[in-house]
Amino acid sequence: MIEAPHYSAAGAKKKASFALPGDFFDGIVNQPVMHQAVKVHLNNQRQGTHATKSRSFVSGGNQKPWRQKGTGRARQGSIRAPHWRGGGIVFGPSPRDYRTDIPRKLKQLARRSAFNDRAAHGGLVVIEPLDFPEPKTARLVELLQKLGVEERKVLVLTHGVKAMVYLSGRNLRSVHVLNYADASAYDVLWSDVVIIEEGAFSGEPPAPAPRLQDLPPAAPTAPTKKPAAKVRPTAAKAAKPKAEPKKRAAAPKAGKAGRPASAAKKKPAPKKKGGK
Repeated sequence: MIEAPHYSAAGAKKKASFALPGDFFDGIVNQPVMHQAVKVHLNNQRQGTHATKSRSFVSGGNQKPWRQKGTGRARQGSIRAPHWRGGGIVFGPSPRDYRTDIPRKLKQLARRSAFNDRAAHGGLVVIEPLDFPEPKTARLVELLQKLGVEERKVLVLTHGVKAMVYLSGRNLRSVHVLNYADASAYDVLWSDVVIIEEGAFSGEPPAPAPRLQDLPPAAPTAPTKKPAAKVRPTAAKAAKPKAEPKKRAAAPKAGKAGRPASAAKKKPAPKKKGGK
């Protein structure tokens, strides 16, 4: 039976070690399978957007640079040939998909082998359930200092999704916080120390992650702006009489057909007959 150091949520070490479940921690470490799982993980991280221009994609070179014979130089067919400067690339990378996969049982064997390797070399620690009421990076750093692993790459595996613990370790470069069920062989092999909550080995279902609609509403805050002070008029302004409102101009008288006289068209003067 493999055992691991047991700590409280505050970082205090307990006298009794934690007995790891024997059906999972059986001491088998299959290195070829772990190597294959790591290669598959790294291949799946590649985007495959690299591209070079071959001879058919380079512009120019539609005619021979010089005639075939009589120049004394070697015969050339195009300035876009691979041996010309600025020509095409031979066997260059082109966009492709690097995604690969392995059977599910090999993936599980690689994950189990990675955990067994860390437990065999003293790189696995069991801790009581972490309860962070709010994201606090300083609290997680203090816990790592009490465990003596603040200068090493640490993988914290929680029992279920715990957003507050994840947000507390997101700002630390050498700390990764994941759900225990989501950790892969690459994640375990990346770290030097694996910290696992003891609830992950109990077999109890994790608590569901809180949803936004389940969170209590925020308390309304009082307005911070002060109302503007009223300015009292001075004695000189108060004694000044108000100006009388201007009278509206009288509307123009209506002419024929109800139109104003100014809008009525004037009849043109009759033209005189004769040239004079």
